[in-house]
Amino acid sequence: MPVAFFLAISVGTLLLMLPISREGPGSAPLLTALFTSTSAICVTGLIVEDTPVYWSGFGQVVILMLLQIGGFGIMAAATLLGLLVGRGFRLSDRLRTQAERSYFDLSDARSVLRLILVVTLIVEGTLAAVLTSRLYFHYEHDWPMAVWHGVFHAVSAFNNAGFSTYSDSLMGFQSDWLFLLPIMIAIVLSSLGFPVIHEMRTRWRGAGPWTLHSKITLWGTGVLLLAGFFAVLAAEWGNPSTLGPMGVGEKLLNSAFQSVTTRTTGFNALDIGAFREETLAVTYILMFIGGGSAGTAGGIKVTTFFLLAIVVWSEARGERDAALFGRRIGTPIERQALTLALLSIALIGIGTIIMLSVTEHPLTAVLFEAISAFATVGLSMGITGQLPASAELVLIILMFVGRVGTITIATALAMGRGRTEFRYPEERPIVG
Repeated sequence: MPVAFFLAISVGTLLLMLPISREGPGSAPLLTALFTSTSAICVTGLIVEDTPVYWSGFGQVVILMLLQIGGFGIMAAATLLGLLVGRGFRLSDRLRTQAERSYFDLSDARSVLRLILVVTLIVEGTLAAVLTSRLYFHYEHDWPMAVWHGVFHAVSAFNNAGFSTYSDSLMGFQSDWLFLLPIMIAIVLSSLGFPVIHEMRTRWRGAGPWTLHSKITLWGTGVLLLAGFFAVLAAEWGNPSTLGPMGVGEKLLNSAFQSVTTRTTGFNALDIGAFREETLAVTYILMFIGGGSAGTAGGIKVTTFFLLAIVVWSEARGERDAALFGRRIGTPIERQALTLALLSIALIGIGTIIMLSVTEHPLTAVLFEAISAFATVGLSMGITGQLPASAELVLIILMFVGRVGTITIATALAMGRGRTEFRYPEERPIVG
Protein backbone atom coordinates (compact mmCIF):
# COMPACT_ATOMS: atom_id res chain seq x y z
CA MET A 1 0.00 0.00 0.00
CA PRO A 2 2.69 2.59 0.84
CA VAL A 3 4.46 1.80 -2.45
CA ALA A 4 1.26 2.26 -4.47
CA PHE A 5 0.56 5.62 -2.85
CA PHE A 6 4.17 6.70 -3.33
CA LEU A 7 3.98 5.86 -7.04
CA ALA A 8 0.68 7.74 -7.39
CA ILE A 9 2.17 10.78 -5.68
CA SER A 10 5.20 10.62 -7.97
CA VAL A 11 3.07 10.49 -11.12
CA GLY A 12 0.92 13.36 -9.83
CA THR A 13 4.02 15.40 -9.09
CA LEU A 14 5.35 14.92 -12.63
CA LEU A 15 2.00 15.90 -14.14
CA LEU A 16 1.74 19.02 -12.00
CA MET A 17 5.27 20.02 -13.00
CA LEU A 18 4.26 20.21 -16.66
CA PRO A 19 4.08 23.82 -17.92
CA ILE A 20 0.48 23.23 -18.99
CA SER A 21 -0.51 22.58 -15.37
CA ARG A 22 0.43 26.05 -14.19
CA GLU A 23 -1.59 29.19 -14.86
CA GLY A 24 1.45 31.46 -15.11
CA PRO A 25 4.65 31.13 -17.14
CA GLY A 26 7.02 28.23 -16.60
CA SER A 27 6.41 25.06 -14.63
CA ALA A 28 5.68 24.55 -10.95
CA PRO A 29 8.71 23.97 -8.69
CA LEU A 30 9.29 20.38 -7.59
CA LEU A 31 8.40 21.04 -3.94
CA THR A 32 5.15 22.82 -4.82
CA ALA A 33 4.09 20.02 -7.15
CA LEU A 34 5.12 17.36 -4.63
CA PHE A 35 3.26 19.04 -1.77
CA THR A 36 0.09 19.45 -3.85
CA SER A 37 0.22 15.91 -5.20
CA THR A 38 0.76 14.45 -1.73
CA SER A 39 -2.07 16.53 -0.29
CA ALA A 40 -4.39 15.39 -3.11
CA ILE A 41 -3.53 11.68 -3.05
CA CYS A 42 -3.70 11.64 0.75
CA VAL A 43 -6.99 13.61 0.50
CA THR A 44 -5.74 16.22 2.93
CA GLY A 45 -6.46 19.62 1.40
CA LEU A 46 -3.47 21.63 2.61
CA ILE A 47 -2.11 23.88 -0.15
CA VAL A 48 0.94 26.07 -0.59
CA GLU A 49 -0.54 27.87 -3.62
CA ASP A 50 -4.07 29.09 -4.27
CA THR A 51 -5.65 26.31 -6.36
CA PRO A 52 -7.81 28.36 -8.79
CA VAL A 53 -5.14 31.06 -9.18
CA TYR A 54 -1.90 29.07 -9.42
CA TRP A 55 -3.06 25.96 -11.27
CA SER A 56 -4.49 26.02 -14.80
CA GLY A 57 -7.61 24.18 -15.86
CA PHE A 58 -5.46 21.19 -16.77
CA GLY A 59 -3.70 21.33 -13.41
CA GLN A 60 -7.01 21.42 -11.57
CA VAL A 61 -8.21 18.40 -13.56
CA VAL A 62 -5.04 16.57 -12.51
CA ILE A 63 -5.75 17.46 -8.87
CA LEU A 64 -9.35 16.25 -9.26
CA MET A 65 -8.12 12.91 -10.65
CA LEU A 66 -5.62 12.56 -7.80
CA LEU A 67 -8.40 13.21 -5.26
CA GLN A 68 -10.54 10.50 -6.80
CA ILE A 69 -7.72 7.99 -7.08
CA GLY A 70 -6.54 8.70 -3.55
CA GLY A 71 -10.00 8.52 -2.00
CA PHE A 72 -11.03 5.33 -3.78
CA GLY A 73 -7.64 3.78 -3.11
CA ILE A 74 -7.83 4.54 0.60
CA MET A 75 -11.29 3.05 1.01
CA ALA A 76 -10.45 0.00 -1.07
CA ALA A 77 -7.05 -0.63 0.49
CA ALA A 78 -8.22 -0.12 4.08
CA THR A 79 -11.23 -2.37 3.60
CA LEU A 80 -9.29 -5.12 1.85
CA LEU A 81 -6.58 -4.96 4.49
CA GLY A 82 -9.33 -5.43 7.04
CA LEU A 83 -10.43 -8.55 5.19
CA LEU A 84 -6.82 -9.71 5.10
CA VAL A 85 -6.61 -9.27 8.86
CA GLY A 86 -9.77 -11.36 9.16
CA ARG A 87 -8.12 -14.16 7.18
CA GLY A 88 -5.01 -13.82 9.31
CA PHE A 89 -6.89 -14.64 12.51
CA ARG A 90 -6.52 -18.07 13.97
CA LEU A 91 -9.43 -20.42 13.30
CA SER A 92 -10.79 -20.04 16.83
CA ASP A 93 -10.76 -16.26 16.47
CA ARG A 94 -12.55 -16.41 13.13
CA LEU A 95 -15.27 -18.66 14.51
CA ARG A 96 -15.71 -16.41 17.52
CA THR A 97 -15.97 -13.21 15.47
CA GLN A 98 -17.84 -14.52 12.45
CA ALA A 99 -21.13 -13.15 13.74
CA GLU A 100 -19.57 -9.72 14.18
CA ARG A 101 -18.11 -9.75 10.64
CA SER A 102 -20.93 -11.53 8.85
CA TYR A 103 -21.68 -8.58 6.62
CA PHE A 104 -18.35 -9.09 4.81
CA ASP A 105 -17.89 -11.63 2.04
CA LEU A 106 -14.33 -12.56 2.92
CA SER A 107 -13.86 -14.66 -0.22
CA ASP A 108 -14.91 -12.09 -2.79
CA ALA A 109 -12.70 -8.99 -2.93
CA ARG A 110 -14.21 -7.98 -6.26
CA SER A 111 -17.65 -7.58 -4.72
CA VAL A 112 -16.14 -5.31 -2.06
CA LEU A 113 -14.43 -3.12 -4.66
CA ARG A 114 -17.57 -3.06 -6.79
CA LEU A 115 -19.70 -1.85 -3.90
CA ILE A 116 -17.18 0.86 -2.99
CA LEU A 117 -17.22 2.04 -6.60
CA VAL A 118 -21.02 2.04 -6.79
CA VAL A 119 -21.42 3.97 -3.52
CA THR A 120 -18.78 6.48 -4.62
CA LEU A 121 -20.42 7.11 -7.99
CA ILE A 122 -23.92 7.41 -6.56
CA VAL A 123 -23.01 9.84 -3.78
CA GLU A 124 -20.66 11.94 -5.89
CA GLY A 125 -23.10 12.00 -8.82
CA THR A 126 -26.02 13.05 -6.64
CA LEU A 127 -24.02 15.72 -4.84
CA ALA A 128 -22.59 17.05 -8.11
CA ALA A 129 -26.09 17.40 -9.55
CA VAL A 130 -27.34 19.25 -6.46
CA LEU A 131 -24.38 21.64 -6.32
CA THR A 132 -24.42 22.25 -10.07
CA SER A 133 -28.12 23.16 -10.00
CA ARG A 134 -27.60 25.47 -7.04
CA LEU A 135 -24.67 27.26 -8.69
CA TYR A 136 -26.52 27.68 -11.98
CA PHE A 137 -29.90 28.82 -10.71
CA HIS A 138 -28.88 30.80 -7.62
CA TYR A 139 -25.35 32.04 -8.30
CA GLU A 140 -25.76 32.69 -12.03
CA HIS A 141 -22.86 30.49 -13.13
CA ASP A 142 -23.16 29.36 -16.74
CA TRP A 143 -23.66 25.62 -17.19
CA PRO A 144 -20.02 24.66 -17.95
CA MET A 145 -18.76 26.62 -14.94
CA ALA A 146 -21.53 25.32 -12.67
CA VAL A 147 -20.84 21.73 -13.71
CA TRP A 148 -17.09 22.12 -13.13
CA HIS A 149 -17.43 23.65 -9.67
CA GLY A 150 -20.20 21.21 -8.74
CA VAL A 151 -18.27 18.10 -9.80
CA PHE A 152 -15.01 19.26 -8.22
CA HIS A 153 -16.59 20.00 -4.85
CA ALA A 154 -18.63 16.78 -4.94
CA VAL A 155 -15.49 14.68 -5.44
CA SER A 156 -13.55 16.72 -2.90
CA ALA A 157 -16.33 16.46 -0.31
CA PHE A 158 -17.01 12.73 -0.59
CA ASN A 159 -13.30 11.96 -0.52
CA ASN A 160 -12.85 14.24 2.49
CA ALA A 161 -10.20 16.20 0.60
CA GLY A 162 -11.08 19.85 1.18
CA PHE A 163 -9.65 21.17 -2.09
CA SER A 164 -11.76 23.97 -3.51
CA THR A 165 -11.94 25.86 -6.79
CA TYR A 166 -12.70 29.02 -4.82
CA SER A 167 -9.86 31.01 -3.27
CA ASP A 168 -11.75 31.49 0.01
CA SER A 169 -12.85 27.83 0.15
CA LEU A 170 -16.59 27.92 0.98
CA MET A 171 -16.71 31.22 2.85
CA GLY A 172 -18.84 32.65 0.04
CA PHE A 173 -21.61 30.20 0.95
CA GLN A 174 -21.88 30.97 4.67
CA SER A 175 -25.60 31.64 4.52
CA ASP A 176 -26.57 28.98 1.97
CA TRP A 177 -28.15 25.94 3.61
CA LEU A 178 -28.87 24.35 0.24
CA PHE A 179 -25.18 24.39 -0.68
CA LEU A 180 -23.50 23.54 2.63
CA LEU A 181 -25.98 20.95 3.92
CA PRO A 182 -25.57 18.46 1.00
CA ILE A 183 -21.79 18.75 1.36
CA MET A 184 -22.08 18.03 5.08
CA ILE A 185 -24.16 14.92 4.41
CA ALA A 186 -21.62 13.59 1.90
CA ILE A 187 -18.72 14.29 4.27
CA VAL A 188 -20.37 12.52 7.20
CA LEU A 189 -21.38 9.55 5.06
CA SER A 190 -17.91 8.96 3.65
CA SER A 191 -16.25 9.60 7.02
CA LEU A 192 -18.14 6.68 8.57
CA GLY A 193 -16.00 4.22 6.64
CA PHE A 194 -17.01 1.59 4.13
CA PRO A 195 -17.70 -1.24 6.65
CA VAL A 196 -20.30 0.94 8.37
CA ILE A 197 -21.78 2.12 5.07
CA HIS A 198 -22.04 -1.49 3.93
CA GLU A 199 -23.65 -2.57 7.18
CA MET A 200 -26.13 0.31 7.04
CA ARG A 201 -27.09 -0.96 3.60
CA THR A 202 -27.62 -4.53 4.81
CA ARG A 203 -29.35 -3.50 8.04
CA TRP A 204 -31.80 -1.42 6.00
CA ARG A 205 -33.08 -4.77 4.76
CA GLY A 206 -33.51 -5.93 8.36
CA ALA A 207 -30.63 -8.42 8.48
CA GLY A 208 -29.23 -9.26 11.92
CA PRO A 209 -27.88 -7.13 14.78
CA TRP A 210 -25.42 -4.25 14.49
CA THR A 211 -21.75 -5.00 14.99
CA LEU A 212 -19.82 -3.36 17.80
CA HIS A 213 -17.63 -1.51 15.31
CA SER A 214 -20.64 0.14 13.66
CA LYS A 215 -22.26 0.96 16.99
CA ILE A 216 -19.11 2.69 18.25
CA THR A 217 -18.59 4.52 14.96
CA LEU A 218 -22.17 5.76 14.64
CA TRP A 219 -22.64 6.72 18.28
CA GLY A 220 -19.15 8.20 18.48
CA THR A 221 -19.66 10.23 15.33
CA GLY A 222 -22.91 11.61 16.68
CA VAL A 223 -21.34 12.56 20.01
CA LEU A 224 -18.37 14.27 18.35
CA LEU A 225 -20.54 16.16 15.87
CA LEU A 226 -22.73 17.51 18.66
CA ALA A 227 -19.75 18.33 20.86
CA GLY A 228 -18.03 20.21 18.03
CA PHE A 229 -21.24 22.05 17.13
CA PHE A 230 -21.92 23.33 20.64
CA ALA A 231 -18.24 24.15 21.26
CA VAL A 232 -17.95 26.30 18.13
CA LEU A 233 -21.35 27.90 18.72
CA ALA A 234 -20.53 28.84 22.30
CA ALA A 235 -16.97 30.00 21.75
CA GLU A 236 -17.53 31.95 18.53
CA TRP A 237 -21.04 33.31 19.17
CA GLY A 238 -19.86 36.84 19.86
CA ASN A 239 -16.62 36.78 17.84
CA PRO A 240 -16.90 39.72 15.40
CA SER A 241 -14.58 37.95 12.94
CA THR A 242 -16.57 34.72 12.72
CA LEU A 243 -20.13 34.13 13.98
CA GLY A 244 -20.66 37.51 15.62
CA PRO A 245 -22.29 39.44 12.73
CA MET A 246 -24.48 36.50 11.63
CA GLY A 247 -28.09 35.82 12.41
CA VAL A 248 -29.11 32.86 14.56
CA GLY A 249 -29.79 30.63 11.57
CA GLU A 250 -26.41 31.34 10.00
CA LYS A 251 -24.67 30.79 13.33
CA LEU A 252 -26.28 27.36 13.64
CA LEU A 253 -25.42 26.44 10.06
CA ASN A 254 -21.79 27.49 10.24
CA SER A 255 -21.24 25.90 13.66
CA ALA A 256 -22.61 22.64 12.32
CA PHE A 257 -20.53 22.88 9.14
CA GLN A 258 -17.38 23.61 11.12
CA SER A 259 -18.03 20.64 13.40
CA VAL A 260 -18.40 18.34 10.38
CA THR A 261 -15.43 19.58 8.39
CA THR A 262 -13.05 19.81 11.36
CA ARG A 263 -12.91 16.06 11.90
CA THR A 264 -12.43 15.00 8.30
CA THR A 265 -12.31 17.67 5.61
CA GLY A 266 -10.43 20.89 4.90
CA PHE A 267 -13.35 22.99 3.70
CA ASN A 268 -13.99 26.10 5.76
CA ALA A 269 -16.85 28.57 5.71
CA LEU A 270 -15.34 30.56 8.60
CA ASP A 271 -11.96 32.24 8.93
CA ILE A 272 -9.88 29.68 10.85
CA GLY A 273 -7.20 32.26 11.63
CA ALA A 274 -9.77 34.36 13.50
CA PHE A 275 -10.88 31.58 15.84
CA ARG A 276 -10.58 32.07 19.58
CA GLU A 277 -8.11 29.99 21.55
CA GLU A 278 -10.76 27.73 23.04
CA THR A 279 -12.14 26.95 19.57
CA LEU A 280 -8.67 26.06 18.35
CA ALA A 281 -8.19 23.74 21.33
CA VAL A 282 -11.41 21.89 20.48
CA THR A 283 -10.35 21.81 16.84
CA TYR A 284 -7.04 20.16 17.76
CA ILE A 285 -8.91 17.34 19.51
CA LEU A 286 -11.51 16.80 16.79
CA MET A 287 -8.89 16.77 14.02
CA PHE A 288 -6.75 14.31 15.95
CA ILE A 289 -9.67 11.90 16.45
CA GLY A 290 -10.85 12.08 12.83
CA GLY A 291 -13.54 9.85 11.35
CA GLY A 292 -14.37 6.18 10.90
CA SER A 293 -12.04 3.36 9.94
CA ALA A 294 -11.67 2.15 6.32
CA GLY A 295 -12.95 5.44 4.94
CA THR A 296 -11.48 8.63 3.54
CA ALA A 297 -11.35 10.39 6.90
CA GLY A 298 -8.05 10.72 8.75
CA GLY A 299 -7.01 10.91 12.39
CA ILE A 300 -6.58 8.04 14.81
CA LYS A 301 -10.22 7.13 14.06
CA VAL A 302 -13.40 7.26 16.13
CA THR A 303 -13.19 3.61 17.19
CA THR A 304 -9.62 4.02 18.46
CA PHE A 305 -10.55 7.03 20.58
CA PHE A 306 -13.69 5.55 22.09
CA LEU A 307 -12.09 2.16 22.68
CA LEU A 308 -9.46 3.92 24.76
CA ALA A 309 -12.15 5.96 26.50
CA ILE A 310 -13.98 2.72 27.37
CA VAL A 311 -10.78 1.19 28.73
CA VAL A 312 -10.12 4.24 30.92
CA TRP A 313 -13.71 4.28 32.17
CA SER A 314 -13.65 0.58 32.98
CA GLU A 315 -10.30 0.87 34.76
CA ALA A 316 -11.53 3.84 36.80
CA ARG A 317 -14.53 1.80 37.91
CA GLY A 318 -12.35 -1.17 38.82
CA GLU A 319 -13.98 -3.48 36.30
CA ARG A 320 -12.07 -6.54 35.18
CA ASP A 321 -12.91 -6.16 31.48
CA ALA A 322 -13.62 -3.20 29.22
CA ALA A 323 -17.01 -3.77 27.66
CA LEU A 324 -19.62 -1.86 25.69
CA PHE A 325 -23.03 -2.79 24.26
CA GLY A 326 -22.72 -6.23 25.83
CA ARG A 327 -19.39 -6.99 24.16
CA ARG A 328 -15.98 -7.36 25.83
CA ILE A 329 -13.02 -5.55 24.30
CA GLY A 330 -10.08 -7.91 23.89
CA THR A 331 -6.68 -7.02 25.31
CA PRO A 332 -4.96 -7.17 21.88
CA ILE A 333 -7.41 -4.57 20.53
CA GLU A 334 -6.79 -2.33 23.54
CA ARG A 335 -3.03 -2.53 22.93
CA GLN A 336 -3.45 -1.80 19.23
CA ALA A 337 -5.53 1.29 19.97
CA LEU A 338 -3.06 2.53 22.59
CA THR A 339 -0.07 1.93 20.30
CA LEU A 340 -1.68 3.76 17.39
CA ALA A 341 -2.67 6.74 19.56
CA LEU A 342 0.75 7.10 21.21
CA LEU A 343 2.64 6.77 17.91
CA SER A 344 0.38 9.43 16.40
CA ILE A 345 1.02 11.80 19.30
CA ALA A 346 4.76 11.19 19.01
CA LEU A 347 4.83 11.89 15.26
CA ILE A 348 2.81 15.08 15.63
CA GLY A 349 5.05 16.21 18.49
CA ILE A 350 8.26 15.55 16.56
CA GLY A 351 6.91 17.28 13.47
CA THR A 352 5.82 20.30 15.50
CA ILE A 353 9.21 20.63 17.20
CA ILE A 354 11.06 20.45 13.89
CA MET A 355 8.83 23.07 12.28
CA LEU A 356 9.13 25.38 15.29
CA SER A 357 12.92 25.23 14.91
CA VAL A 358 12.82 26.47 11.29
CA THR A 359 9.99 29.01 11.40
CA GLU A 360 8.98 32.12 13.35
CA HIS A 361 5.31 31.19 13.57
CA PRO A 362 3.81 30.62 17.05
CA LEU A 363 3.21 27.20 18.55
CA THR A 364 -0.56 27.57 18.17
CA ALA A 365 -0.35 27.87 14.38
CA VAL A 366 2.44 25.32 13.87
CA LEU A 367 0.73 22.68 16.01
CA PHE A 368 -2.50 23.30 14.11
CA GLU A 369 -0.74 22.65 10.78
CA ALA A 370 0.99 19.52 12.10
CA ILE A 371 -2.23 17.96 13.39
CA SER A 372 -4.11 18.95 10.26
CA ALA A 373 -1.44 17.34 8.07
CA PHE A 374 -1.12 14.12 10.06
CA ALA A 375 -4.90 13.73 10.44
CA THR A 376 -5.28 14.61 6.72
CA VAL A 377 -7.89 17.24 7.59
CA GLY A 378 -6.55 20.12 5.51
CA LEU A 379 -7.68 23.04 7.66
CA SER A 380 -5.09 25.77 8.03
CA MET A 381 -4.55 28.98 9.95
CA GLY A 382 -3.12 30.47 6.77
CA ILE A 383 0.59 29.81 7.29
CA THR A 384 1.10 26.78 5.01
CA GLY A 385 2.25 28.82 2.03
CA GLN A 386 4.57 30.89 4.26
CA LEU A 387 6.55 27.96 5.63
CA PRO A 388 10.15 27.31 4.53
CA ALA A 389 10.97 24.31 2.36
CA SER A 390 12.11 22.20 5.31
CA ALA A 391 8.79 22.73 7.12
CA GLU A 392 6.86 21.87 3.94
CA LEU A 393 8.80 18.61 3.73
CA VAL A 394 7.79 17.84 7.31
CA LEU A 395 4.14 18.38 6.42
CA ILE A 396 4.53 16.14 3.36
CA ILE A 397 5.89 13.35 5.55
CA LEU A 398 3.13 13.85 8.12
CA MET A 399 0.45 13.71 5.42
CA PHE A 400 1.89 10.53 3.92
CA VAL A 401 2.45 8.77 7.24
CA GLY A 402 -0.88 9.95 8.63
CA ARG A 403 -2.74 8.66 5.58
CA VAL A 404 -0.90 5.43 4.79
CA GLY A 405 1.06 4.71 7.95
CA THR A 406 -1.87 4.44 10.37
CA ILE A 407 -3.62 1.84 8.21
CA THR A 408 -0.41 -0.10 7.68
CA ILE A 409 0.52 -0.02 11.36
CA ALA A 410 -2.95 -1.09 12.47
CA THR A 411 -2.92 -3.98 10.00
CA ALA A 412 0.58 -5.07 11.01
CA LEU A 413 -0.36 -5.01 14.69
CA ALA A 414 -3.46 -7.10 14.05
CA MET A 415 -1.67 -9.60 11.80
CA GLY A 416 1.33 -9.94 14.09
CA ARG A 417 -0.45 -10.71 17.33
CA GLY A 418 -0.03 -14.09 18.95
CA ARG A 419 3.22 -15.00 17.21
CA THR A 420 5.50 -14.91 20.26
CA GLU A 421 6.42 -18.44 21.28
CA PHE A 422 7.34 -17.57 24.88
CA ARG A 423 6.34 -15.23 27.71
CA TYR A 424 8.54 -13.49 30.26
CA PRO A 425 7.87 -13.67 34.00
CA GLU A 426 5.33 -11.07 35.08
CA GLU A 427 6.23 -8.11 37.28
CA ARG A 428 4.18 -5.07 38.32
CA PRO A 429 5.95 -1.66 38.14
CA ILE A 430 4.37 1.19 40.08
CA VAL A 431 2.04 3.23 37.89
CA GLY A 432 1.25 6.83 38.83
